[in-house]
Amino acid sequence: MCEILQAVKALQQDAIIAYPTEGVFGLGCNPLSETAVLKLLRLKQRPVEKGLILVASTLEQVFDYISWSEISSKTQHMMNRQWPGPVTWVVPVTEQVPAWVTGGRETVAIRVSAHPVVQSLCEAFEGALVSTSANPMGSPPAENCLQCRAYFGEAVDACIDAPLGQLKHPTPIFDALSGQQLR
Repeated sequence: MCEILQAVKALQQDAIIAYPTEGVFGLGCNPLSETAVLKLLRLKQRPVEKGLILVASTLEQVFDYISWSEISSKTQHMMNRQWPGPVTWVVPVTEQVPAWVTGGRETVAIRVSAHPVVQSLCEAFEGALVSTSANPMGSPPAENCLQCRAYFGEAVDACIDAPLGQLKHPTPIFDALSGQQLR
């Protein structure tokens, strides 16, 4: 639990953290901090226009970010059945999601994770986090803290050394409006 509390303290100070997710290590930060998000994007060499994923421990942590009226009841039911779990949905957003997270789009990718580290982080942080694979663009995602440090050195302020989930790849992503699988 000490690693979690140190990571949350770092998040509260606009820092970047690394942690295990369902399939790869992720980089995370406070999605409401433009400073933190832009720092993360520079670190990954990722353009802001690509947008980012938000992870949460409960649907309540992201409920107000989603424009539910635009999503069919069938898709809402499917999302509720799959969450918490290793499935990411691209959803229409409300104005509460900053443009530096959406990349200027009217959608954002969201996952309510069942991974115990992600759950603990979001619960201790009391909200959703930005989550993107821990790798510079074009490189394979890190699978542990050692690889994260090899990629990013001290630019990552905290790394939670814990096992990955059972996936052998990043989570699948579905579009909530079309139902199509995007990844």
